[in-house]
Amino acid sequence: MSIEVVVGANWGDEGKGRMVDYLAQDAGFVVRYQGGNNAGHTVVNEFGEFKLHLLPSGVFNPEVVNILGPGMVIDLEALATEIDELKARGIHPNIRISDRATICFPFNKMADGWEEERLGKNAYGSTRRGIAPAYGDRTIKKAIQIGEVLYPGRLRTRLEQICDWKLLEADKVYGHGDAFTFEQMLEWAETWGGKLRDLICDTSVLLEAGAKAGRKILFEAQLGTLRDLNFGIYPFTTSSCTLASYAPIGGGLFGHALDRVVAVVKAFSTCVGEGPFVTLMEKELADPLRQSAKEYGAATGRPRTIGHFDALATRYGCQVQGATEVALTKLDSLSGQKTLKICTHYEWNGKLFDRFPLNPVLEEAKPVYVELPGWSEDISGIRRFADLPDAARAYVEQIEALIDCPIRYVSVGPEREALIDRGEEVDESIIIL
Repeated sequence: MSIEVVVGANWGDEGKGRMVDYLAQDAGFVVRYQGGNNAGHTVVNEFGEFKLHLLPSGVFNPEVVNILGPGMVIDLEALATEIDELKARGIHPNIRISDRATICFPFNKMADGWEEERLGKNAYGSTRRGIAPAYGDRTIKKAIQIGEVLYPGRLRTRLEQICDWKLLEADKVYGHGDAFTFEQMLEWAETWGGKLRDLICDTSVLLEAGAKAGRKILFEAQLGTLRDLNFGIYPFTTSSCTLASYAPIGGGLFGHALDRVVAVVKAFSTCVGEGPFVTLMEKELADPLRQSAKEYGAATGRPRTIGHFDALATRYGCQVQGATEVALTKLDSLSGQKTLKICTHYEWNGKLFDRFPLNPVLEEAKPVYVELPGWSEDISGIRRFADLPDAARAYVEQIEALIDCPIRYVSVGPEREALIDRGEEVDESIIIL
């Protein structure tokens, strides 16, 4: 048995989906343990290119049981639609939904948008998918668990009570007291919940049996360390815990230690959404890199902010995640850059910082860089680290030293096979007689 977690070490959008798809080839279970459909994982494999939002990235392996865990907030309509879209492309995934996950309703999406509009220039950069209000409802005990779809009488009673309160909030806070009715929300829940009801169960029972049988269980995170509610760039964070340590709770498997934590890191920095971003790249470099690397949000299509590699943020991200190893993605996108910068420290008020600080410092900090030569070769076909150009190897090794975590995987393309696994390489200088 092996219990593994794939997490993001930065702001999200690091390439977790491609790593989960790769590691899921010998897994028994792949489990999403937090978040909703406010972000996406792009996967490219023999079936084509896919953008997943709620579904785990193990859906392309027919042997995998894909679980939407109790830590998630789930838009029933979005999930049913995503499943149908996969089936239309010939993919028929094995899916189970935790009865303890909670529902993200249309009124959550409405409130999300209203609050961003109220905040104006101080908005958090929400995707307006209703995630923060849905998690807020769970915290104040006004959410509905997906398992309640299986109990129509209870669903009706609880939803009517919640809608009374939601309509009061909509009217008194936002001036939208007629935005929806209880009847509309009940019809929505019954319609879309009805399409999913056969997939709802106590998923902890499945995971416990899988662990007992020695199956590999792979947990999949959404977003990254710096968007974590507790340890990210608060308040410009998501509303759930994105950390590997939360995986057993949000995934619903207890009493088992994690064997492996793979932190995914992009070879340059990117983010979608608001908040401090110290290593912002010069526009003349960022714009063409954004285009060539297709740096647009998988869920929203928003252009990602591009930055030079931030070793300070990444080292912090790996430490907080408890990473045992790193997967470095999109190294191929840097081919053709004459020089590359790596941020090693922040400077603020005459002080040098070598540990990731709070926003009051981040918002005014200046990056301190080391510069390395780039390379011009196309590296997308390379499968051995030793075969990379000298400058590419030096760049990876410099990052590895600065983040204090071994880089096992180096991605040189979006396809599943476009990956260098340094753990499988043998040092040819060692000759055994």
